[in-house]
Amino acid sequence: MARSSWMRWSCLLGFALGGFFDGILLHQILQWHHLLSLVPGMEDLRLQILWDGWFHALMYGLAALALWGLWRSKAGAAGTNPTLGALLLGFGAWHVLDGILSHWLLGLHRIKLDSAVPLAWDLGWFAGLGILPILMGLWLGRRPGRGGPRPAVTVALLAALGLGAGFWAAQPPAEQPFSTIVFASASIPNTPWPRQASRRRN
Repeated sequence: MARSSWMRWSCLLGFALGGFFDGILLHQILQWHHLLSLVPGMEDLRLQILWDGWFHALMYGLAALALWGLWRSKAGAAGTNPTLGALLLGFGAWHVLDGILSHWLLGLHRIKLDSAVPLAWDLGWFAGLGILPILMGLWLGRRPGRGGPRPAVTVALLAALGLGAGFWAAQPPAEQPFSTIVFASASIPNTPWPRQASRRRN
């Protein structure tokens, strides 16, 4: 795979998209875990949601930085295959890094917390969304680059993908029949901890 600035920025964008995919699917849609689900003292739902938000903000910042870099390096834009390969490489790199650091070394969370065998989910996610995209990205990067859209159009399409993922991450889960309301302890007399109440949406 060519070691050009275009490819490096494409890889960074794929990394950010990997983080968005993880956060949107696992934190918000499936709600299998939050970023700091297994960290002692982080049981408060408000803190869990807050740190999920900071995580998405970081991914949004990385995506914006990558798009800025792609715009600056558009004169050296690669073809469709190398660009897609770099995106897949970054996407897989996110899941490999997340698996090693967050799941096993730091113990921040696991893929499916309520599973009887959480390691099986961790390993399956690591292989299917980490190793496999990296191998596919390397394979595509070695194929002859096919001509694609003009660099400005490519950057615009990638921007729409990255910014669209960021917008999606900010939305509440679709078709969720319940809303969770979290009250600060100071707002409820004689309550030493935050209360959570759920109500069905009208």
